[in-house]
Amino acid sequence: MNARDSSIRLSELLRREHHAMAAFLVALADFDAKRLWLELGYPSLFTYLNRELGLSKSAAFYRKTAAELIQRFPELVEPLEDGKLCLSTVGELAQVLTPENRYEVIPRFLHLSKQEARAVVAELKPVERPPRREVVTTVRVAAPPSARDPEPAAALELGAPATACVIAPGSPAELVDAKVATRTVNAPVSRTTPPTFEPLTADLRRMHLTVTKRFEAKVADAGDALSHSHPGASTEEILEVALDLLLDRAKKRKGLVEKPRREKRPSRPDHIPAEVKRAVWVRDGGCCRWALENGGVCGSRHRLQYDHIQPKALGGKSTIENVRLLCARHNLLAARRIFGDAWMDRYAPARKATAATGRRDAGSAGARSEVPAAALTGPT
Repeated sequence: MNARDSSIRLSELLRREHHAMAAFLVALADFDAKRLWLELGYPSLFTYLNRELGLSKSAAFYRKTAAELIQRFPELVEPLEDGKLCLSTVGELAQVLTPENRYEVIPRFLHLSKQEARAVVAELKPVERPPRREVVTTVRVAAPPSARDPEPAAALELGAPATACVIAPGSPAELVDAKVATRTVNAPVSRTTPPTFEPLTADLRRMHLTVTKRFEAKVADAGDALSHSHPGASTEEILEVALDLLLDRAKKRKGLVEKPRREKRPSRPDHIPAEVKRAVWVRDGGCCRWALENGGVCGSRHRLQYDHIQPKALGGKSTIENVRLLCARHNLLAARRIFGDAWMDRYAPARKATAATGRRDAGSAGARSEVPAAALTGPT
């Protein structure tokens, strides 16, 4: 079975999953409306789902919420069947949906992730007087458990990063204990874990991030360095200045400046002129242009590289027409399709497994004329 056949089968299975979930929720809504869980001896629908059907508390909560919402808004069944709404999104939708706004609000939640749905909720129902606080806590690292120690709680998963808690003033948590405590297992924090942004209003976000003591010292030093131009700057302002500098430097590397300097005569034969980089970046929208079978493009903005459609090794020129943007993974895959695995393994042996996966994912996508060859280009 090739990639296209596998994709067709997965699409059909996904369609069945959506229909099955929607049918389950409709039946559950009817079950709840008749309060049949009470006849079985359960005090609530949630308890029935958790204890009788064996669902986790999280799964039971989302299904209970969806079933209750369907009873009030039957029009939610169709987008659930089509996969336009997922259970976690419905949980966010329930916070703001009313009979008066149903026709305006429901379309705004279609095809959204939970995080995107939370942003819409924050816009429709902003947090009143959102706290602007910076809370620094000490992370207590637990000692390695002994053989007699009980297993850690499920929430303390191995490798989970410790996050400092920010408690809103006057909240129940603050009234119970003004001290913020954080607990985690003795495991390294993943360097690829992105920070968590919690929507508060349409414009404000709260960021949860665990940092080192070294980072804390650098923020303090940066505040001192900006004391003349930005007196009394908050941590947000300090970090924003640093990010602006970083983004400006990245733009200069790509030649994306308002008044580019006149470029000197290139010293390397594989050199791509700055004006070509600028034009290609603008034309391609700063994202990978690898063509997909469904007619779209990859669209990734991570590890972008300038790619020669006709390879330099085969006489390709560094012109606007012959250069385009590819992410590193598709750049390598394109080079393997042109030059072959045996040749490319001499230069990228560590990426054999990744490239093989990419070839399987790409399936029968292409004739050579459709694929850019990015063999000897470096990252931007």
